[in-house]
Amino acid sequence: MNFVRRHDERLPLYQRLRDELSERIASQQWRPGEAIPTEAELVKQFSASIGTVRKAIDMLVAEGALERFQGRGTFVRRARFDSSLFRFFRFQKESGERQVPEGRILRREVMEAPSAVASALRLAPGSEVIHMTRLRLLNGTPLLAESIWLPKYKFAALLDIDTGAFGDLLYPLYEERCGQVIASAEEDLTAEAVDEVHARLLQLQPGAPVIVVERVALGYDRQPLEWRRSRGPAEQFRYHVEIR
Repeated sequence: MNFVRRHDERLPLYQRLRDELSERIASQQWRPGEAIPTEAELVKQFSASIGTVRKAIDMLVAEGALERFQGRGTFVRRARFDSSLFRFFRFQKESGERQVPEGRILRREVMEAPSAVASALRLAPGSEVIHMTRLRLLNGTPLLAESIWLPKYKFAALLDIDTGAFGDLLYPLYEERCGQVIASAEEDLTAEAVDEVHARLLQLQPGAPVIVVERVALGYDRQPLEWRRSRGPAEQFRYHVEIR
């Protein structure tokens, strides 16, 4: 394949190769957790220099699409998102052991995307989306109330599954049933006084302080796949970051 002409010829060769490799990852020619061809194989396949191949791979490693393992090769990175919850909220047993909260879908509906949702998901006005309300609990105690929005045309298969079978983690379900892989995400944190609806879900007094984590989850092609807002009691909020 002549990848040079498939992409903007004004870009440096390594950038065009980076774009070609990114497209293959996004189309799942190389799936999350799988090794990509060796640098020598890519040199032969694309008739490119080892320096060009290495620089293209370096870019994708820096972007988080690939990861290198000494002596094993370079692999398509599988993102791990539940760890981000532990940066913001205390999800642990009395012993201090971390615990993935139970996920419970309370509502699932198809509707026309509100303007804010269409904007976040880069959808045309009037596009249909799947909206889910999910509660996350620890030992039966509500800790997060989540509003989740998905483009219907990519996630329609979820409508055929009983919500009781969704499990506690949604991203593996997206991949297994819809072929949609979440590769990265952008998050914003704000604080607000909880409204009556979310106060009822979280068993709080209306007006109590809550932390809101707003996330846009992206595919390997950097296109939005999910927009969600997670609200949790401020008293459970924590922030942890490792600085090196």
